[in-house]
Amino acid sequence: MIRIRHTDDAIHEAHEINVTPFIDVMLVLLVIFMVTAPLTTVNVPVDLPSSSEKPAPRPDDPVFLTVKADHGLALGESNISGDTLTTSLLTATKGNRNERIFLRADKTVDYGTLMSVMDKLRTAGYLKVALVNLQGQNEENSPP
Repeated sequence: MIRIRHTDDAIHEAHEINVTPFIDVMLVLLVIFMVTAPLTTVNVPVDLPSSSEKPAPRPDDPVFLTVKADHGLALGESNISGDTLTTSLLTATKGNRNERIFLRADKTVDYGTLMSVMDKLRTAGYLKVALVNLQGQNEENSPP
């Protein structure tokens, strides 16, 4: 009978890190973040106040786009339609799409209509849009 002799019969220590608890903790954290992430965006009704800061310096020839209470548009003093907005803006800005457009809206205009006008401005290539409000007045001092 042949006997195989092992020269190394001593017990060796494993020098590996057991990552199973680490993975378990990471999976629990992942589940917690997946559950709590949608809760961080809450729909809260907001009544935005007017600004009480000093007005910014006005440019020499500003381009005002106004959204009226009846959702009509006016560029400067002339009424325009949503279809002619791009061509009217190109004429008013002399083709300079980097010029800042000052957007004014009536208090009664809903947020969706204002965003629709801003989307039209973005589609037309006007990315510099400033929202105009009554400056220098507190909300308590403004007329109802």
